[in-house]
Amino acid sequence: MIPVETTERIHHTNLNDNNAEVMIRLQNINKVYRTDTVETLAINNISLNIDKGEFLSIMGPSGCGKSTLLNIMGLLDNPTKGEVSIDKQDTTKLNDKKLAAFRNRKLGFIFQSYHLINDLKVLDNVELPLLYRNSTAKERRQLATEALEKVGLSNRMKHFPTQLSGGQKQRVAIARAIVGQPEIILADEPTGNLDSAMGNEIMEILLQLNERDGTTIVMVTHDENMARKTHRLVRLFDGSQVQ
Repeated sequence: MIPVETTERIHHTNLNDNNAEVMIRLQNINKVYRTDTVETLAINNISLNIDKGEFLSIMGPSGCGKSTLLNIMGLLDNPTKGEVSIDKQDTTKLNDKKLAAFRNRKLGFIFQSYHLINDLKVLDNVELPLLYRNSTAKERRQLATEALEKVGLSNRMKHFPTQLSGGQKQRVAIARAIVGQPEIILADEPTGNLDSAMGNEIMEILLQLNERDGTTIVMVTHDENMARKTHRLVRLFDGSQVQ
């Protein structure tokens, strides 16, 4: 468990309950990037438990390992050393095919740069994660429509991403992240490209997902004000947890 002194508890919630269920468990995580001449330690011996239904934010200067840590949590990158457990599943035991299926079912991702496909309409962009599941076209369309309604974009389903504002694009990205009804959302600077008004709107959507649906959310941010709206704040510096 992460030492108390290396995190800041922002809101007092029942997440401090000793009976809380751990959704994400990182144990002694190291990540080293190597070239022929240079070895870079990106993550240094991080251990962290994130409870089911918790909204955790991660802060630190650029290059401190925030996105690397998020990618390891999201099973998009492998640690050099250590164990990653998601909902009591030791992910190191899964082969590539099972890992991809597990990730698609359990996790939703929101990126700072949206990563929408401009040639696809909004509804088709949101449907994309469902293409890797055994669902019918009708089921995919229904789930995508419901996801867009949740983020207030039901009137933009037939638009293309190039016809949307930055805030609307991020709403589409959130809809795509939640369309498969994941238990965990990992958000990398979700308000980083937005002005303060749009950023607050996106943050409110995330808070609603956490409070209404009980979704576990881990968010990387540079914005102290956004971080303080979450349950807990972890700070990183040079790949290590710090106060």
